[in-house]
Amino acid sequence: MSNTPVTRLPNRQAKSITDPLPGWTAVAGDPSMTTWIEYTTDDGSMISGWWEATPGTWHAKYESWEFIHLMEGSAIITPEGGEPVEVGPGDAFVIEKDFVGTWEITAPIVKHFAIKLK
Repeated sequence: MSNTPVTRLPNRQAKSITDPLPGWTAVAGDPSMTTWIEYTTDDGSMISGWWEATPGTWHAKYESWEFIHLMEGSAIITPEGGEPVEVGPGDAFVIEKDFVGTWEITAPIVKHFAIKLK
């Protein structure tokens, strides 16, 4: 939290979380993930930070909207009943609340994220 209107995200300095995210289940390969929540709004409505993941496939269910800026790596994100979307370094995109589908991580990922919780 900050009392200035601009807050830089530290480079993965928060305590790391290595458990799978809520709603994420490994379904192929042996993927792992690590999350660093570097910023939380005063009212708890939004978080942002870093996320890393190794190759493999996750089935994911989103309860919140997420903005992502992919720094490294690549993935194929496929909504259930939808077309796959390939993402790579430099891509910025949004995953809508209530997304259900897979993240096939094809090269180790490093991303910035911002998640609207409320």
